[in-house]
Amino acid sequence: MRRRNAITATLWYAVLAGIVVVMMAPVAWMISTAFKPELQILTTQIRWIPDPPTLEHFQTVLSRHAIWRWLVNSVVVATAATLLVLLLDSLAGYALARMEFFGRDALFAVILSMLFVPLQITVIPLFLIFANLGLVDTYAALILPVGANVTGVFLMRQFFLSIPGELEDAARVDGANDWQIWARVVLPLARPALLAVAIVTFLSAWNAFFWPLIATRSDAARPLAVGIAQFLTLRPGLAQTVQAYGPSMAAATIAALPPILFFFALQRHFIQGVSMTGLKG
Repeated sequence: MRRRNAITATLWYAVLAGIVVVMMAPVAWMISTAFKPELQILTTQIRWIPDPPTLEHFQTVLSRHAIWRWLVNSVVVATAATLLVLLLDSLAGYALARMEFFGRDALFAVILSMLFVPLQITVIPLFLIFANLGLVDTYAALILPVGANVTGVFLMRQFFLSIPGELEDAARVDGANDWQIWARVVLPLARPALLAVAIVTFLSAWNAFFWPLIATRSDAARPLAVGIAQFLTLRPGLAQTVQAYGPSMAAATIAALPPILFFFALQRHFIQGVSMTGLKG
């Protein structure tokens, strides 16, 4: 029996290792291409290790493009969006989980149904709203639409359902109102769920492309994901778009570092938070 279990475990580890290799291959190729000379990029020969490695593409990205401005914009937008989502989603999740009011379950069903609405359907109304308010090409146009995150509401509600009601009853006996219970009793216990929502929101806001592409017009608010798209250049004399592969991969490598570090720093809390949201439904 032990031998059979060992063989099964080995097979599972082999399968997981294969999946990891397949998933990491594009990332490894991106980093490798960022350090390759141009002649080694534009070839059919597969070469994983640059020979010799060069920093030319990084120098091009840092000296000829406003990548630092894009980076600051992405940090500001992703951080502000994450804080806004944590505030609104924790309030909504607490109300849907712990408060009794007419139509609560129906409202929750309607909120979940919003997951089936594609972003592309809401782009035109959103753009018209922000254009009429004069907020196009501002941080507000990138942060506010992210504020109501359905996934975050679901995770927070499920986590709040797992918290014993006796804690709230004891707080009410001591004279606490709903706001004080949310802020001082429930929210400190919801740290794993809050971190899980923070990771999901930060990565989503950092990688957002479609809406920021439409809502920004200049480097003043343009995030990194949209800025990198500018490495699609029009070659003189040709009516076609040509990819600047080296600078694109260098910029993509720079853009990938912050979210990767952010995720690995909080991955333990992310796994804990997601796993605990399904304890009670």
